[in-house]
Amino acid sequence: MPPTVDFWFDPVCPWAWMTSRWIDEVARHRTITVRWHVMSLSVVNEGRELSGSYRRLMDESWGPVRVLVAAAQAHGDGVLKPLYDAMGTRRHPGGRTDTAAIVAESLAEVGLPAALADAAAGGEHDDALRTSTAEALALVGDDVGTPVVAIDGVGFFGPVVTPAPRGAQALAMFDGLALMTSVPGFYELKRTRTSGPVFDDGAVEA
Repeated sequence: MPPTVDFWFDPVCPWAWMTSRWIDEVARHRTITVRWHVMSLSVVNEGRELSGSYRRLMDESWGPVRVLVAAAQAHGDGVLKPLYDAMGTRRHPGGRTDTAAIVAESLAEVGLPAALADAAAGGEHDDALRTSTAEALALVGDDVGTPVVAIDGVGFFGPVVTPAPRGAQALAMFDGLALMTSVPGFYELKRTRTSGPVFDDGAVEA
């Protein structure tokens, strides 16, 4: 059977964006099933001591994930990926931070009702958002961020990679991750990052 990949993302996270581009590349060349899920960094970081700038980002980040959850509840999970692509393209390679405008433009691009943007300011979808986040944390523990990637139910935080691998390199990395998920006692590989995310246009985020 083709592998099933579950991918949890927060649309404000540049590292999740990079990894999602890699999964897209794999899906172009391999038969895999990818299921997209929202994971809120705002939920993950509740109650933690954060720098002022990161706290402001977390406060602002409630809006986009709430809109994504509201869209999926009203129109099905199939809208998550195109809406994520629209938001992420503006925020990451586009370099924009005007969140309300990004949300509004992304809903329009995907053909979803503009009224879904109202979910950003309310908490009526937070139970579903917390549930989706908890599903990711149940796989990998709570000392993580995004992305969380699971292959056939075995998940890890990451991979964290830049730039997004293409072609044979993308497929080789997927095969390596799939192999690691087959080893029950494998938990962690890590090294210090020396670069910010490198987007397709060559821009590097600090």
